[in-house]
Amino acid sequence: MGLPPYAATWERIWYYGFRFFCALVFLFLIAPILIIIPLSFNADPYFTFTKGMLAFKPSAYSFRWYLDIFQNGMVNPGLPKFSWAWLADSWQNAQWIHATKNSWFIAICATILSASLGTLAALGLSQSQMPARNFFMSLLISPMIVPLVITAAGMFFFFSNVGLSGTYLGIILAHTVLGTPFVVITVTATLIGFDRSLIRAGQMLGAPAHTVFLKIIMPLILPGVISGALFAFITSFDEVVAVIFLANYDQRTIPRQMWAGIREQISPTILAVATILIVISIMLLTMVELLRRRSERLRGLSPA
Repeated sequence: MGLPPYAATWERIWYYGFRFFCALVFLFLIAPILIIIPLSFNADPYFTFTKGMLAFKPSAYSFRWYLDIFQNGMVNPGLPKFSWAWLADSWQNAQWIHATKNSWFIAICATILSASLGTLAALGLSQSQMPARNFFMSLLISPMIVPLVITAAGMFFFFSNVGLSGTYLGIILAHTVLGTPFVVITVTATLIGFDRSLIRAGQMLGAPAHTVFLKIIMPLILPGVISGALFAFITSFDEVVAVIFLANYDQRTIPRQMWAGIREQISPTILAVATILIVISIMLLTMVELLRRRSERLRGLSPA
């Protein structure tokens, strides 16, 4: 919404000055991300801009660090690039590919569990007659409030006693604990504008409980469920503290591999992986925003 034609001079100064200040704050926050992207194409093994890059020389830019994602750790990296033998060797032995497979597997499993448990919890918490509702709500979102290192340390000691430390199941359960609060919050927010007379109408017409849930409740809260699931997926995909405490080499994820790369073997491959993660995060957050707008339209909070 722009300024009206009758706006005074000081109003125009405030209008444009405030937007200029917001643009500077946004640039300050986004600058570290913007710097990582061109550095990932550096032809030299440095984390800084070389003279050739500043002069925009084509020879100063390369995809070598993106290629290193596929061949770091290969048994026979000298095979013809992207041949079937080369791809098979990369899939089985490359460290970054191994970490990527672990990240996707763990994140997908944790997201399914988080979405299921978080949705059920939100449906229960939305009932006004539920006793100690605020207490259970605070308990469910506590993983977002308690410092992550404390939560991870507690999980480590507990999971070690029950034999889950150093296993895929242990990491999936840990990520589920960290991702469930996001689902609870988003689904609870969706249920605020939910018309419960629809549930009573379905029950009065003789529909069983599972039919009411699948045909009435779920279609209306689905945007909130998907939004929470995406947040849970991002949380799991980016999580490193719990993985450091609970995982061994076989369960090493992308953030854990990046952490190891910084401490053990500094390589610009980390920048290439970070750039890919930035692109994935932007895509997921864009999807969350689209789902939020769709949810508002369905509830009549914004024009169609």
